[in-house]
Amino acid sequence: MTNYIATPTRTKAILNKYNFAFKKSLGQNFLIDVNILQNIIKHAGIDKQTGAIEIGPGIGALTEQLAIHASKVVAFEIDQRLLPILKDTLHDYSNIEIVHKDILKANVVEIIKENFPSNHDIHVVANLPYYITTPILMKLVRDKLPVSSITVMIQKEVAERMAAKPNTKSYGSLTIALQYYTEAEVVMTVPKSVFMPQPNVDSAILRLKLREKPPVYVEDEDFFFNMVKASFAQRRKTLQNNLKSYFKDRYDKETINVILEKSGIDGQRRGESLDMSEFAQLANTFIKRERKATAE
Repeated sequence: MTNYIATPTRTKAILNKYNFAFKKSLGQNFLIDVNILQNIIKHAGIDKQTGAIEIGPGIGALTEQLAIHASKVVAFEIDQRLLPILKDTLHDYSNIEIVHKDILKANVVEIIKENFPSNHDIHVVANLPYYITTPILMKLVRDKLPVSSITVMIQKEVAERMAAKPNTKSYGSLTIALQYYTEAEVVMTVPKSVFMPQPNVDSAILRLKLREKPPVYVEDEDFFFNMVKASFAQRRKTLQNNLKSYFKDRYDKETINVILEKSGIDGQRRGESLDMSEFAQLANTFIKRERKATAE
């Protein structure tokens, strides 16, 4: 079968048949290039020994390619209008399960248990809507899903932020949040011309390999992430000033300087110059200080 969904002609025919109108609120942009899809699958490491989870299958362009290459595909679709279209476009494939649920509200761990054998090698592969990329990825990594990797097509600028290194313009709190749980790499950039309708920005394929354990030890993950976020609140400000603003109700400037000194970190540096281990050291020093204050 070579009459794939992911071509301009077939996509137009499907949209016309169902009189489908794109919903801007759902960030719907359908891929119309089979080569791009096959590249995504290759980068995701999908083969007949692996299972795939997809988010937002649309009219089934990526789903079809996943079904050809993977043992089984479970796809989450929130838009009810697409369910009959998917039933039609994917009727030749018996290894696809469409789940009509919002991925952000679904119990993904339970759905994986229901659909895949235990210890099956599972990968998340998706063309994610731009407007909701970060909440979806953070849910997937924080829910500790039994998956090996997450390979997603997302806005190029966001992909660069997630895979950034310290001392770069793209590096920030999002970088640290994602890289705490995963090894992140931009494997390919994608022009806007391969989508229907064309988005306003270029895309990139980001591959996240799930870590068995974080690369740094932190006493309190929530505190760590909040402190990191505060350190980037105003990028032009020094670490000392950003932390002073964040902790204004708890610590005075002198106390913050003492904590920075104990952490071995110069408060005149900016957040973007600290690597993850330095942020972990700083967060753990704050936690120790808090415990000491509580004990007194």
